[in-house]
Amino acid sequence: MPPPAARPALITPVLVAGSVVIMVSFAIRASFGVFQIPIGQEFGWPRAEFSLAIAIQNLAWGIGQPVFAALAERFGDRKAIVAGAVLYAAGLVLTAYATSPLTMQALEVFVGFGVAGTGFGVILAVVGRAASARNRSMALAVATAAGSAGQVIGPPVAEALLGPIGWQGVFVVFAAAILAVLAVLPALRVAEAESVEVAETMRQILGRAVRDPSYALIFVGFFACGYQLGFITAHFPALVTEMSAAVAPTGALAALGVGDTAALGALAIGVIGLANIAGTLTAGWLGNLFARKYLLSGIYAARTVVAAAFILLPITPGSVLAFSVLMGVLWLATVPLTAGLVGHLYGLRYMGTLYGVVFFSHQLGSFLGVWLGGELYDAYGTYTLVWWIGVGVGAFSAIVHLPIREVRVPLPA
Repeated sequence: MPPPAARPALITPVLVAGSVVIMVSFAIRASFGVFQIPIGQEFGWPRAEFSLAIAIQNLAWGIGQPVFAALAERFGDRKAIVAGAVLYAAGLVLTAYATSPLTMQALEVFVGFGVAGTGFGVILAVVGRAASARNRSMALAVATAAGSAGQVIGPPVAEALLGPIGWQGVFVVFAAAILAVLAVLPALRVAEAESVEVAETMRQILGRAVRDPSYALIFVGFFACGYQLGFITAHFPALVTEMSAAVAPTGALAALGVGDTAALGALAIGVIGLANIAGTLTAGWLGNLFARKYLLSGIYAARTVVAAAFILLPITPGSVLAFSVLMGVLWLATVPLTAGLVGHLYGLRYMGTLYGVVFFSHQLGSFLGVWLGGELYDAYGTYTLVWWIGVGVGAFSAIVHLPIREVRVPLPA
């Protein structure tokens, strides 16, 4: 009797290399909220100016995501990642020398395209193709959790470097870091798609997807995720700094070096990322056991409750950290489930492009969350209204996911 086949390994060189790229890319991207107050104070800009720069970055990321995914599927994943890293570094260095709002906002297009080339759309498609069917959901979750690990690292590092080298120097350091990740690219070997999928062209698979109501519901539902994540990443450090200014961190937080609300805001983003490592891995595991649409609906419903409770209760260091943990568990848990759902419904050959189109909705939401955060703050001197809008779109997304038919669309005869 032949020996039983070995169980495919979850941790592979492709998964490790992809996780490194995403981790560094997201460490940088998640840090921009830390620069909100320093840049505004240096130039005397209203909050809306730098908020618009971050919003444009997010919109460019959304536009670039399907573009880079299509380039990866046409010319190779590694070439697309190199192009993304170069654009990312160029955008960061040039932004460091920007002195006007318009210049900075224009340069954030390069940064956004850079995130697209080094982010989820390209990397998750590579990881998904390289993983076995048994391990695919968890592999996508591990790569997504690497983005959360970057979020843990990035904001505190940015906050620590601000004092010695200023925000301009931090941008240059980050540019060097994103170029350094190119050293892992030899491990990203392209996996072959199933032969039945290779027979379909990109136009055919896109046509099948856009005619499927479930794909439209996934597209619409991902908007809320982008709105909430974009707003919190860009504005939560400033919100914590100002809305909890009367309650300075004490006790254990002060002992850890968190002596003011600015440091607490940076720590909060890191805590969200740390909690999301566990949340994302759990979501990936559950994605193998339960219908993804119900898991996604539950995540958005839980976000709605957590966000509403936070803004209704007094904001203290304790409530900030409690919110960060709870929201962190739910933070990127939607990504492996959404990507896995797209791959399940339409196959892996053009998963990057199809997920990239859906991700554009995410980034439209992110653009509005970041931009409205700045505009409404300048208009009313508070983030409360834009926060409640986020609560509303989260509840809407929880409902939208329920009618999705989680059955693979049949190939045309």
